[in-house]
Amino acid sequence: MAACRAQPPTSEQAWLEAAQTFIQETLCPADKKPNNQLTRSVIDCVNETWLSQGENQDLTLPLSYSFVSVQSLKTHQRLPCCSHLSWSGNAYQAWTRGAGPGGRVLPREQLILLGTLVDLLGDSEQECRSGCLYVRDNTGTLDCELIDLDLSWLGHLFLFPSWSYLPSTKRNSLGEGHLELWGTPVPVFPLAVSPGPLMPIPVLYPGKASYLLRYRKKCKIKELNLAGKLVHLSALLITQNKRYFIMTLGELAQAGSQVSVIVQIPAQMVWHRVLRPGRAYVLTELQVTKVRDHHSCIWTTIPSSTLMPLRPGYVQELELDIAFSQADLKPQPLPTSSKDSRGQEGLVRGSKVLHYLGTVTEVLHESAGLYILDGQLILCLAYQKIHGLRRVIRPGVCLELRDVHLLQAVGGGTTKPVLALCLHGTVRLQGFSCLKPETLPSYKVYGASLYEQLVWKCQLGLPLYLWATKSLEELVCKLCPHVLRCHQFLKHSSPGKPSLGLQLLAPSWDVLIPPGNPIRHAHSEILEEPHTCPLQKYTPLQTPYSFPTILALAEEGHHRAWATFDPKALLPLPEATHLTSCQLNRRLAWSWLCLPSCVFQPAQVLLGVLVASSHRGLLELRDLRGSLPCIPLTESSQSLIDPKLIGCLVRVEKFQLVVEREVMSNFPSWEEMGMASFIQKKQTRVYIQFYLPDALILPVPRPTFGSDPSQTASSCPEGPHLGQSRLFLLSHKEALMKRNFCLLPGDSSQPAKPTLSFHVSGTWLCGTQRKEGSGWSPPESLAIENKDQKVFLIFLGASVRWFPFLYPNQVYRLVAPGPSTPVFETECSSGTSHRPLELADCVSCLTVQEEWTLELGSSQDVPDVLEVPRALPESSLAHLLSDNSPNSLVSFSAEILSRILCDPPLALRRIKPGNAEAIKTGVKLTVALEMDDCDYPPHLDIYIEDPQLLPQIGLLPGARVLFSQLEKRISRSNIVYCCFRSSTSVQVLSFPTETKASAPLPHIHLAQLVQDDRPPFQATASCHIVCVLSLQILWVCAHCTSICPQGKCSRQDPSCPSQRAVSQANIRLLVEDSTAEATVICRNHHVATALGLSPSEWSSILEHARGPGRVALQLTGPGSQTESASRTHDPLTLLLRTLCASPLVLRPVELSFALERRPTDITPREPSRLQQFQCGELPLLTRVNPRLRLVCLSLQEPELHKPPDAAAASSS
Repeated sequence: MAACRAQPPTSEQAWLEAAQTFIQETLCPADKKPNNQLTRSVIDCVNETWLSQGENQDLTLPLSYSFVSVQSLKTHQRLPCCSHLSWSGNAYQAWTRGAGPGGRVLPREQLILLGTLVDLLGDSEQECRSGCLYVRDNTGTLDCELIDLDLSWLGHLFLFPSWSYLPSTKRNSLGEGHLELWGTPVPVFPLAVSPGPLMPIPVLYPGKASYLLRYRKKCKIKELNLAGKLVHLSALLITQNKRYFIMTLGELAQAGSQVSVIVQIPAQMVWHRVLRPGRAYVLTELQVTKVRDHHSCIWTTIPSSTLMPLRPGYVQELELDIAFSQADLKPQPLPTSSKDSRGQEGLVRGSKVLHYLGTVTEVLHESAGLYILDGQLILCLAYQKIHGLRRVIRPGVCLELRDVHLLQAVGGGTTKPVLALCLHGTVRLQGFSCLKPETLPSYKVYGASLYEQLVWKCQLGLPLYLWATKSLEELVCKLCPHVLRCHQFLKHSSPGKPSLGLQLLAPSWDVLIPPGNPIRHAHSEILEEPHTCPLQKYTPLQTPYSFPTILALAEEGHHRAWATFDPKALLPLPEATHLTSCQLNRRLAWSWLCLPSCVFQPAQVLLGVLVASSHRGLLELRDLRGSLPCIPLTESSQSLIDPKLIGCLVRVEKFQLVVEREVMSNFPSWEEMGMASFIQKKQTRVYIQFYLPDALILPVPRPTFGSDPSQTASSCPEGPHLGQSRLFLLSHKEALMKRNFCLLPGDSSQPAKPTLSFHVSGTWLCGTQRKEGSGWSPPESLAIENKDQKVFLIFLGASVRWFPFLYPNQVYRLVAPGPSTPVFETECSSGTSHRPLELADCVSCLTVQEEWTLELGSSQDVPDVLEVPRALPESSLAHLLSDNSPNSLVSFSAEILSRILCDPPLALRRIKPGNAEAIKTGVKLTVALEMDDCDYPPHLDIYIEDPQLLPQIGLLPGARVLFSQLEKRISRSNIVYCCFRSSTSVQVLSFPTETKASAPLPHIHLAQLVQDDRPPFQATASCHIVCVLSLQILWVCAHCTSICPQGKCSRQDPSCPSQRAVSQANIRLLVEDSTAEATVICRNHHVATALGLSPSEWSSILEHARGPGRVALQLTGPGSQTESASRTHDPLTLLLRTLCASPLVLRPVELSFALERRPTDITPREPSRLQQFQCGELPLLTRVNPRLRLVCLSLQEPELHKPPDAAAASSS
């Protein structure tokens, strides 16, 4: 405070001289001579107050104190402080102890403050009074708050013995604070005592005054005086820039009639600080007026009206020449509400109206008007426009609340009861706080006008308002200050300039705000009986949704992914019991979890800034806490293609949170799948999928955080002022991967390293265009007009961010900012060799620079080009499934059926041990091809094995994907499959459906498998088991798959650590359905179904087969095998042989099967053969098709159809 006051003098004479100078400069009128009487009176007043402590009898003057002016406080005092001239040191210490442990008490300064107490900000009496109080001296005026005010104090000079000063804490304020006047001001000159009226004032009491209002036409009274006890005082309101309040007077002795008076005169607004409910007052010269939005008339004051306390002998009741009956003086009965509440019973609750005295213990949200009282209650002042008092409210302030609503269990994330004031209630300051104001975050200081809009314009009820306040707080913490400043985000809405905060909240308000919500009318809310206001009735709110941070959403996905990870659920026991350790762990190595937005409670709304990552070539949603990769799709199942969306704010309610799990485990067998100790390593990949029509996209008016300069330039609508551009048609995009680039001479002496990059090829559509204002100039002429201007573009480094936006058959504009030096005509500006360009017939090769930007070409930009080579079309089914052109590049769209991890290629497994960490596990996708001319899409395997390829997101079972430029291969067994190469690009067309019902397999005859060119790969058939061809039961080592007699591995090798054996079984059946016959192989648990055995019977047979380790049977009949490897006289063998020939096995069944020959098998089909049959004595020679080979998917007993007579008998 040294800057606020001069060093106090050390002698009385010097102190008196300084005091005289201060008084003459600060307190004396500027146009008058020095007033010695004023100086003496001020010094005497200071001296008397100083000596009132009782501890300073040896010092008659406060030499340690110095005088301070209003302007000095406003200009130099930057920190909160207090001064207590009349307090002793012990009194101040006791005052500080009241702050409690750890309280930040206001520091004490030794300052003397004097000034005139006024209710007018300026010097002119014509200036509007607002009911505020000020301390004024010659240097300026300062706002002040006073607990008890007497109207006779206004306009008089006072010494303020105890006060505190709090400078403004808002960054955008003018630096002015306010005073808190603790004690009663000490007048410098004695105040004149009002002698009272010479004659008693004739008054009416509320009973007769209310009668006169009802029958005012009968009673010709223009003005009257009103006396009564103040029973209610409304808030000080502002409507259309006019201030007013309403007071209600009642009978003095007992409850009876009440009458309301509206006070609208600006000079009388200060009465609101004087009036105290429970005290009696007299109001003079009242008139009748009609107010807006209210059906009845009301008494009002006029400029000459006065307010005075009601004292005995000052008034006498006015006698009217009207005969009053007792019924006339009785209060009017209150009307009852006739609203039908049926259907709302149990949902709508009523609040309680009460009075409360409490202490503020915490400021929840200053701008929203939310505080904590006594550590247990939430105080909401939002439903009253209280501005001046909010600057005073901080922990330690004592408040009296009258006619306040108590609401319990409001919901919306609020657990404490809430006290809320409507316009009918009042809040009165009862005690200041000795604590410094807390340093609040910006979002708790700014946005007061926005929160007023929520209450007064949006008409939000209290539960919804509390939730909206909490949601805006979440949004600010997600986006500010890097996306935009806090005061910009919380800016109130105006015509043509909607608030960004409200735009993010408003999409769901049509559902949350009940229809027919009444508009608030201030006069009706205060005057009508019974009382109605937005706080009277409320419905507890279930939290509609929340705005989690991106990091919290990722952590939730990670937590749920591992909380629901159950190996036994991923591999059901009937299947898992027959898998070896390698098969088991491979099946568990990759899995995924899709969490649709509807599974979160409360619902989660995704919000973030859309950015393009130059490190991963992915789109990301980002906020202050983190980022997540995302895949947005348009309504037409096309990937996002407009780069202008970079930097926009994306709000999504309907989305999918995808978690891919990768597990490295060493489970010995299925019996240990419940033991987590066998999981060696686990990791997740989390990302988001959503459709753009489900998203609200809002532009952000400033550059987003975490973006390169070139990236933010693309999101600016005005674009660069200087620059050049060129249109090109994209024909092909290659994969994003790490590639080697040759170093150009002089680039660097360090060895080259693989760099994340991708290539695109296309065709220039026109020459270079220059920037002209907001558009582009006509294109320059080409050197060779009739030749295709093919171009090869290289994206590496920061330009990798454009990868998600580039797709074939789209026109783009490549923009290079800066001077007009030609940049697009360079033939080769990278480390790429010329030879590949010559082979590709490319005119130029460009490396896209970091500062270059990409725009989507519009229809008016595209010139009329007749013959422009487009992207390669999708490959036909005949081309895919032919033995022609192996190692060719193919393109097609398909639905992913399954995804598993597989071993990397042998060439990668042979690398040196020192580079073993470079080996990546491959991915195998099984897809169903989408072909227009094929009723039953064939299945194809796709392998992703290149270690330089980045992990692909979105390749999930159920997703539709467009694969471009895959390498077609043919295996040694003549199976067609495809592999990812550096030329491959992937485009997700649609996401997996949240609830996908599996389509039933088609029901066919077996002959259709031979007759049709493209039969279904999987189907069902009703057939009969003719005979069993072979049966084999094995017990093999779970680690090395060797035979395990007696459950012990037969391999004499200490390298096999397994002590577990698993059972495996297979049976070959001959079936026919009168159209054709086929051999069917059933494996593992399907063998028990084929043999007609129950689970316990099958388990018993498996246990008996554990001893020899292998039981194999051959049975006589068509297609019999070699002799049995089991002992013929073994009881188990005899049992199985008998069982296979019994009617329990040779029976009709419903067979679901898959072809053993895959649709991608291009091995020439076995031709039909001539076979002789004997028909009686005549031999018949005919052609017989090869026997079909099927794999059993399931076996079921056929449904038995009752004959009509039996069905009728059973129904009767």
